[in-house]
Order: sequence, then structure tokens, then C-alpha cells
Amino acid sequence: MPLTAAETAPARRLIDLALAEDLGPAGDVTSTATIPAATPGRAAVVARAAGVVAGLPVAALVCEAVDAALTFTAAVADGTAVSPGMELATLAGPMRSILLAERTALNFLQRLSGVATLTRRYVDAAGGGAQVLDTRKTTPGWRLLEKYAVRTGGGHNHRVGLYDGVLIKDNHLAALGGGPPAVARAVAAARQHAPGLSVEVEVDTWEQFEAALASRPDIVLLDNMPPDLLRRCAERRTEVAAGVRLEASGGVNLQTIGAIAATGVDRVSVGAVTHSAAALDIALDYRAGK
Repeated sequence: MPLTAAETAPARRLIDLALAEDLGPAGDVTSTATIPAATPGRAAVVARAAGVVAGLPVAALVCEAVDAALTFTAAVADGTAVSPGMELATLAGPMRSILLAERTALNFLQRLSGVATLTRRYVDAAGGGAQVLDTRKTTPGWRLLEKYAVRTGGGHNHRVGLYDGVLIKDNHLAALGGGPPAVARAVAAARQHAPGLSVEVEVDTWEQFEAALASRPDIVLLDNMPPDLLRRCAERRTEVAAGVRLEASGGVNLQTIGAIAATGVDRVSVGAVTHSAAALDIALDYRAGK
């Protein structure tokens, strides 16, 4: 799964920032002191834990930024399920450059693979009953890369930011006076102001839900509703507004998503896939004599 041009640009900015903070004003003083400049090297990127790999194209960009003489060769594709000891890629070139790129490349790989791995767990737990979506609960500056990792893990992307989709949430409705009348006013205003964008409205009561269906947004976000109420909402949607999609959020974890996805909702948004993903253990191993 290659990076898009839109994803490559922030990746390069993050790489420049990461290398600058790692090298500081003096560079890699340890490698400069101990490794002769002409020493060639070869190393392998190796998984230390089971998971789903993501970020190999970003690691390649790190090597490119460090030294044009470095070659990065992926052994698997992003989205591959990996096991401990599996070789993911090789680096070859000046040994100093390999050591300079090592930590920054691994940081990107570990973080993005962690997001992809957790996403895959949620997708599997959902059992195919509904799409698993991410949210805007991302690491500042990393959003496009983390959303790339979500797709790599089998999930789907929600809106990227505040600019590419209308999502009327509880605070918007509260500012309009709350209750079902606020739902109708907000959806109508959104349609008028942003006619080309998808309109989604969040509800947390049956009365708000009925008002939302009557307003015909593209999506109704059902917040913190138990499975029995989600099922009732899905049945009602089918009866009176079959073209409106339903999204569930709140109270979603690996133990609950299966039951939520089985209620008839179309999608389940899960902030945890980005804000709570643990880095996947990946290391760089020197390959002597190769």
C-alpha cells in the first residue's frame, strides 16, 4: 500500500523534524567516533512481536533523507501479518548512515505498525458486521500517517479534519438550545452552508434520533447507546429512511464491538485505534559478512 502524495508530504516534514531532534548540532557522535567513514554495512529490520506491519514506505523515506547511498529494500508489504523473527526489510550502505537512520526509521515503523495491529484486532472482533472507522483523536502532526496505518490494518477513515465533512456534535446542538428542534435546525443549516459535503449529526436519545431521521442527514452518529437501542434505531432507519447510514460510537472496546456491529449499524468509530495503540516491537539487526 503506497503512500499518497498527500501522505508523503507530512511524512517528509515529520522525518526532517525527527532527524533534527535526534542529531542536534553535532550529529551521531558515537558512530563518528567508532566507525570508520568508509565502512560498509548491512542490517535487517526484524519483527520482535506478532502484529501487522505499517510504515515501510516511511522508513524508506527516512533512509533517503539520511543518505542517498543507503538502500532500503522491503521484504514484505504494509498490511502483512508478521510473526516474531520475521525479516521485514534490509538496509545496505555506509554503516554510519545505517546507524544514523536506525532509531528514526524504527520509531515510525513501530508507531504505525502498532496502529495497524490494533485496528486489525478491532476489525476481526467486529466480525464483518460493520466498518471500523478511526476518529480525529490522533497524534498532532501524524494524522494522515496514522489514518494510513488504520487503512493498512483493514479499517476505514472518518473525515480527516474539520474541513472535509460536517459532523454536528453534542456541543453544537447544546449551543443551539438542545433537544430535537436543534437537530433539525443544525442539519438544515449545514446543508445550506456546505452543500457538497457529507452531513453527520450526533444523537444520544430516541427523540433526537427521530428528529435526525426526519432531517435526512447522510449519517446519524448514535452516541453511547446500548446494543438493544442501537438495534431499535437500525430497524427504524430501515423503515423510514433507508438511505441514511448509522454510526455507533462510545463504549467501544474489543469486548463490546462485536455486539455493537451486529445490531445493524453500518459503521463503528473507535478512537482507541489511534490514541491507545501500543508500538509494535521491531528492531534492526546487524548482518555481518553480508
